[in-house]
Amino acid sequence: MAVPKKRTSLSKKRIRKNIWKRKGYWAARKALSLAKSLFTGNTKFGTTKKKKRTKSWIWYDKKKEPSLGRI
Repeated sequence: MAVPKKRTSLSKKRIRKNIWKRKGYWAARKALSLAKSLFTGNTKFGTTKKKKRTKSWIWYDKKKEPSLGRI
């Protein structure tokens, strides 16, 4: 197994750690931005399909309208 020959300095260690943290920060920021745009419908990323609501629920019969008087 490979073993480092010399000890890594604290400044170099901090620099590498900050680069790693910065990559995660930007990935999270992009993901949040995309989620917001998909939620509001203002996305330029690909195409989003909106599902059509069907009126065929369990209690709903297509042949006759449900009466509100029995509720």
